[in-house]
Amino acid sequence: MSASPKLLSVEALSKSYGGVHAVRGVSFQLAAGEILALIGPNGAGKSTCFDMLNGQNTPDSGRIMLLGEETTGHKPRAIWRLGVGRTFQITATFPTMTVRENVQVALISHAKNLFNLWGSTSRFAPAEADRLLGLVGMGAYAERPCGELAYGDLKRLELAVALANQPKLLLMDEPTAGMAPRERVELMRLTARIARERSIGVLFTEHDMDVVFEHADRVLVLNRGSLIAEGTPEQVRANADVRAIYLGEGLLYDARHREGAGA
Repeated sequence: MSASPKLLSVEALSKSYGGVHAVRGVSFQLAAGEILALIGPNGAGKSTCFDMLNGQNTPDSGRIMLLGEETTGHKPRAIWRLGVGRTFQITATFPTMTVRENVQVALISHAKNLFNLWGSTSRFAPAEADRLLGLVGMGAYAERPCGELAYGDLKRLELAVALANQPKLLLMDEPTAGMAPRERVELMRLTARIARERSIGVLFTEHDMDVVFEHADRVLVLNRGSLIAEGTPEQVRANADVRAIYLGEGLLYDARHREGAGA
């Protein structure tokens, strides 16, 4: 992916809390259409890093560039306007609204038409909302109240909502958390296909190593706030520091064995 244009560039990003280094000197780049995984043990600094990229937290030092424009310290709304979408570990939807209306809310926001949100939601761009729902396999659920959906369907709806912003960069915080194994595979395959078709860069955190090794083009490994490894899934899986600090020989062997068996 070295020839691809750099969508996101992070330089020496650092953040401390009361003398504790949550993130220290982290640098990496992400190309358009690339799928990049950010992994590490609990407390490694993944969420802090995400929050700084998304504007929910301000770095102590370092620089964040999105498509050549510096976004360091910008507010989440300003970053969202530049084309950054985000999904969360715990889904955030409007349970009493229909599936279509949840997407329509995002489309209204993207069109900067929030002044009449509640009165105009059901009439705003229904065809575009249905197109996005069809893209994530949720077209048949358009009229259902969101509160009736199964958890895996909520995750697909959340992806449709994120795509309503026409993102150039998609930040996904543990996108498969709480999902059944088959749902995890299906969601990430869907995300990867859409991202590559639309040249959307994806940065995601994940604890399921099968998901990481199957779908990521590259993997970043954080430990105690520092980047300790970066490379292809195979390179990271073979890294001695990663084995010792995070993944463990057994987990790496199991993932490789399943992959070799075609699982």
